[in-house]
Amino acid sequence: MAAKRIAEIVRNTSETRIQLQLDLDGSGKSDINTGIPFFDHMLVLIARHGMMDLTVLAEGDIAVDYHHTVEDVGIVLGQAFKQALGDKLGIRRYGFFILPMDECLARVALDFGNRSYLVYDVLAREAYVRDFNIHLLREFFQGFANAAGANLHLKLEYGDEPHHIAEALCKCFARAVDAAIAVDPRQEGSLPSTKGLLT
Repeated sequence: MAAKRIAEIVRNTSETRIQLQLDLDGSGKSDINTGIPFFDHMLVLIARHGMMDLTVLAEGDIAVDYHHTVEDVGIVLGQAFKQALGDKLGIRRYGFFILPMDECLARVALDFGNRSYLVYDVLAREAYVRDFNIHLLREFFQGFANAAGANLHLKLEYGDEPHHIAEALCKCFARAVDAAIAVDPRQEGSLPSTKGLLT
């Protein structure tokens, strides 16, 4: 029987306090409360479209700004992925998806190869959904890439409406992640690298 790919992370700083539980082989269930409703909505989408079970309870200095909470949740989610994936034996490692959301088209490619890098090619003429600046998603994805050891590329091919842009990016990210963490039976539990090491 395969080992459960689960993680639980608690991270407390002077700016945020975050508790997160992750099951990579879940059914898309989520329980999210960051104090930022639109960000909660995006995390629910990531869980559902990534078919992972995700619980996030975050308290941050949102009276000052949403930046610290959004970035730190990305960091903790990345840490949870790193923990849950363990030695990464048998996973596909690479994931890619392209996703339409009304007038938007998003593209995401990633590699869980322990080489952290972010390319974020997203131009949005309008940035706000109510009081949430969608440019903060860059900080979320940067935190995730750094902590997970992921090479992550996100590109908005085109699109205008900021809610649609954010939703397209988050759904596309989730689908690419789901592809990358899938177990490939042809690898027979081997490391997905010709070097014998992921670094």
